Amino acid sequence: MIWGEKISGETSRRLYMDIGGNIKKLRLQRGLTQEELAERCELTKGYISQLENDLASPSIATLVDILSILGVTPASFFSEEKEEKVVYTPQDYFISEAEGVEKVWIIPNSQDHEMEPVILILNEGATGGVRVPFEGEEIGYVLEGRVRIETDKGVYKARRGESFYINGKRQHEIVNIHKGRSKILWITTPSNF
Repeated sequence: MIWGEKISGETSRRLYMDIGGNIKKLRLQRGLTQEELAERCELTKGYISQLENDLASPSIATLVDILSILGVTPASFFSEEKEEKVVYTPQDYFISEAEGVEKVWIIPNSQDHEMEPVILILNEGATGGVRVPFEGEEIGYVLEGRVRIETDKGVYKARRGESFYINGKRQHEIVNIHKGRSKILWITTPSNF
């Protein structure tokens, strides 16, 4: 059965779910024949065939029984699984610039994830700003130039090819001390840029 709803307006679209096709897919993934699934659900093989070919519509109780046998909850069966994006290109990036600082969010919507990677580009003498304490951690890797990391526990320096770790509980600031720009891959968890 195709489940759907028409939305009226200038542009209409059809939202649908191929219930029969999804039941068949789950049945095959579990290595069951139509006959085996029918026996376990106390239904006929012909009825399972009709469901899978969208020639019959199951009652809610029957659908719940079938999903239970297939080891799937109704919530997960009807949830739309989004395809997880793996590779991002520069066209996906979000860039902000202010006062000699450029921030490049290389994973869009990273606030939806556990960590947030940003490329921080600091012009000569620029600072990334004071980062107030938070519950989390930060890691930086200097791609170009040299930076000074000022924390409430001391001042540290890192140059190209070096990395640093900062406990988020510490107030800190990153300052470019290079003649020219410095570029850092900066990862925060949880995301809070």
